[in-house]
Amino acid sequence: MFSLHVHKPLSATLRTLTLVHFSRTLSDVSNQKPSETTSFIHPTAVVHPDAVIGQGVSIGPFCTVGSSAKIGNACRLYPGSHIFGNTELGERCILMTGTVVGDDLPGRTVLGCNNIIGHHAVVGIKCQDMKYKTGDECFLEVGDNNEIREHTSIHRSSKSNEMTVIGDNNLIMGSCHIAHDCKVGNDNIFANNTLLAGHVVVEDYAHTAGATVVHQFCCIGSFSFIGGGSVVSQDVPRYVMVSGERAELRGLNLEGLRRRGFSMQEVRSLRTAYRNIFMPIGLLYYRIGLVIPLQHLRLILKIQVKRQ
Repeated sequence: MFSLHVHKPLSATLRTLTLVHFSRTLSDVSNQKPSETTSFIHPTAVVHPDAVIGQGVSIGPFCTVGSSAKIGNACRLYPGSHIFGNTELGERCILMTGTVVGDDLPGRTVLGCNNIIGHHAVVGIKCQDMKYKTGDECFLEVGDNNEIREHTSIHRSSKSNEMTVIGDNNLIMGSCHIAHDCKVGNDNIFANNTLLAGHVVVEDYAHTAGATVVHQFCCIGSFSFIGGGSVVSQDVPRYVMVSGERAELRGLNLEGLRRRGFSMQEVRSLRTAYRNIFMPIGLLYYRIGLVIPLQHLRLILKIQVKRQ
C-alpha cells in the first residue's frame, strides 16, 4: 500500500497567499482611522495630483480620484469607490465600496457634509433625458446628513439652467432612482425601488413605501404618504395618503402627522379642510372658500370653474 500525495501548483499557492494578504489589507483599511491632520491613501489608489484632499481623509485600495475633485476633511472612501469630474465632497462623507460620484462632463456635482453613499450607488452622472445635448453643463447639489443606500442612482440636470437638488436629512433606500431636475426637500424617506421621473418635486417629510413610481413633473406635498406599489401620475396634496395602481386619495396621513408632533386640534382642522376640499359635495371653489375665506381666491377659482 502506498499513498499518493498531490501537491498544489505553485501558482495556486501564490494566488491563495495573495488573496489572504489582500483580505488583510482590506481589513486594515476598513479599520484605518487617520488622525485629524494626516490622510491615508492606499498605494493601489489612483489619486490625481491636482485633486484637493482635506485633512484626515482615508482612501482605500483601488479607488479613483479625478483631477478636479475636492474631498473635505475626514471623508472615507472604501475600496473600489470613485470620484470623477468637477465633484466636491463636504466633510465626513463616506463612500462605500463600488460607489461612483460625479462624471467627466461639463458642470458640477456637490455633496454637503455627513453624507453616506451606499455600495455601488451612482450619484451625479449624466441624465437619461433625450433633450440633453452633449457639452451642456449639468448640475447636482446634495445637502447634509443624507443616507443614500446601495444601488441608488441620482442624475444631474438635463440643462445648464436647471439643477437636480437633494436637501438635508433624507433616507433614500436601496435601488431608488432620482432623475434629472428633481427637487427633493428635507427629512424625506424613500423606501426601496422608489422611482422619481424627471422634474419631480418632493417637499418635506414625505414618505414613500416600496416600489413607488412617480410620473414626471408631479409634486409630492409635505407630510404625505404614498402606499407601496403605487403609480403616481398627478400631484399629491400635503398631509394625505394615496395608493393604488393609479394612486387615489385614501384620507389623511394620520400616523405620519402623529409622529411629526401635530396636535389633536391641528389634526381636527386638517380633517375639516380635507372633507371640505375633497369630498364631492358642492362646487370646488365653494368648498375651498369654507376652508380659506379669501374673496380673491374664491373669485379666481370661480373663473377657472366657469372656463371648464
